[in-house]
Amino acid sequence: MHNQGKKIRVAILGVGNCASSLVQGVEFYTKHADKTSGLMANDIGGYKAADIEFVCGFDIDERKIGQPLKAAIFAKPNCTIVLNADIESEAPIYRSPVIDGVSPQMAAYPEANRFVIKEELKNTDILIDGVTYDKAQVAGLRAEIIAQLRKHEVEVLINYLPVGSQLATEFYAEICIELGISLVNCIPVFIASDPVWEQKFIEAGIPIIGDDMRSQFGASIVSQMLQELAFERGHHVKAHIQRNVGGNTDFLNMEDKNRLKSKKISKENVIRAQNDIRGISTEDSFLHAGPSEYISFYGDNKVANFRLELEGFMGAPVIFDAQLSVQDSPNSAGVVIDAIRYVYVARELGLVGALRGPSASTQKTPPEQMMFSDAIYECHALAKRELTASTKKQLKK
Repeated sequence: MHNQGKKIRVAILGVGNCASSLVQGVEFYTKHADKTSGLMANDIGGYKAADIEFVCGFDIDERKIGQPLKAAIFAKPNCTIVLNADIESEAPIYRSPVIDGVSPQMAAYPEANRFVIKEELKNTDILIDGVTYDKAQVAGLRAEIIAQLRKHEVEVLINYLPVGSQLATEFYAEICIELGISLVNCIPVFIASDPVWEQKFIEAGIPIIGDDMRSQFGASIVSQMLQELAFERGHHVKAHIQRNVGGNTDFLNMEDKNRLKSKKISKENVIRAQNDIRGISTEDSFLHAGPSEYISFYGDNKVANFRLELEGFMGAPVIFDAQLSVQDSPNSAGVVIDAIRYVYVARELGLVGALRGPSASTQKTPPEQMMFSDAIYECHALAKRELTASTKKQLKK
């Protein structure tokens, strides 16, 4: 099964490292259709990598606005590994209001490591100075963004804004609802998992996926599988600790601890959910997950450390210590390339609201947490355009 000629028209919000790896990957697998190593799914509902078309992007950085996508994804402060330098996309990058998308503490770091807000957008930054925050300018930019999304006939918007961008994410979520655009919410601002926000998408008649992308082989999915394994083998989890360090703008942004509340909740949700699904109390378990430190030397390399303390047969102690080192952004892109296709197939099938299986598979905080096998079952069914008991409930009425 393969789609013939139909393109999924995608816009990118935040042309950072994750966007860079995603664009590189889509073009790589388009040009090398015989290569499927590294993909979780080659064909989803008839759509392959070649059927994804990036039509525009939005950013606040003066080094990216006005550039074609093929140049913007390699502009500073992006630092992800370049696995495919041969990029053809001429999709334009437009300006976006800052709102709460940039942590003020970033200003203390070198320009090569941080965002550089375009001069004309500084009065749209509510965190720098709420007094000079220009609501009229933001409203004007909103109208401009809507016009551009309509012009490019965007069907799916990927939210790659920095962690903590609550107001900016809501700004774009409202636009998606107004225009009937599906949202893939890759950050820990709770939209798909919030019943109030989900209802707005249901009423608009569109599906969404969220919240907070979990990498293809990253810390969160490893923590989930370790927690599942412990329970399936009859062990009590006394402690599950996951710590992460890295050197990209995501980690720099998260040096501002005021932006971390939702991120910490989201990362720990992955672990805690496996207790909740099984009805196992967490009262006598210590669970911790979260970003720990920004080290510029690491660049886009993310290092995660795990420690699990378990009680096994007759209470015998089991200690598990491990370290995972990954290139953060390609690890993300390997999931988002699927999420785009899942949400688009759902649009074609007439599903509305937050997709349970694909969200549980691709995100840390979905509307419904699932065991790994259950989430994969839902994804495989959608990839074959088959309805399940879950998706039948989400058919447009």
